[in-house]
Amino acid sequence: MLVQSGVNKQTVALFLHHPTCSTDSVNGIIRSLSNHYLIKIWTKYKVSEGFFDSVDLVIFPGGDGDAGVFKQIMKLNLEDIKKFISRGGKFLGICMGAYWADAYYFNLLKGTRVVQYIKRPRADIKSSYGTTALVTWRGQPKRMYFYDGPTFVGGPFEVIATYANGDPMAIVQGSIGLIGCHLESESNWYTKKYMKPFWHNGEHHTLLNYFVSELLIGDRQLSLF
Repeated sequence: MLVQSGVNKQTVALFLHHPTCSTDSVNGIIRSLSNHYLIKIWTKYKVSEGFFDSVDLVIFPGGDGDAGVFKQIMKLNLEDIKKFISRGGKFLGICMGAYWADAYYFNLLKGTRVVQYIKRPRADIKSSYGTTALVTWRGQPKRMYFYDGPTFVGGPFEVIATYANGDPMAIVQGSIGLIGCHLESESNWYTKKYMKPFWHNGEHHTLLNYFVSELLIGDRQLSLF
């Protein structure tokens, strides 16, 4: 499936396997990025030969899963993804997708481990449920949708955002970008009464665009603000 808007745009390959990489997360990413990028949707089935040749960035969104699920749904395309990364392709992981950059999964990081934020010292959220987390993004305080997202420990990386306890929430290490919170969240994610005031009205979609264009793909011609 190709989500197309305009021509001469860079191409993003977005993985979908509900609920591991959920439909809700995929839809939010499409809404966030489709005005600026061509988006190819792919699944656990074997991609066609040369599928990643025209791709600039692969995105693995959030959802529910474990190591066993990862191995099952990635087995047909794992080598193609590794080849894509090895030749300079960009990788964006959001929540579950960010966990997958760890050594237990794709093993993409140098000296960095991906761990649960809720188990970290002084974490302000201690259990797994949908809520909003206090985040500092480029020096600005914000509340972002959070559901047992990761933080990142050890190794060299650029910190883009931090959680309330100072742990990294969003990082870039070379061609790898990882985000613990859900910038792609949409208004229907904020159904709880206490969460409704924190609906971002699309602001976090703009931040996701910034993360992709400025920090990963490097297309600084986009006017995002």
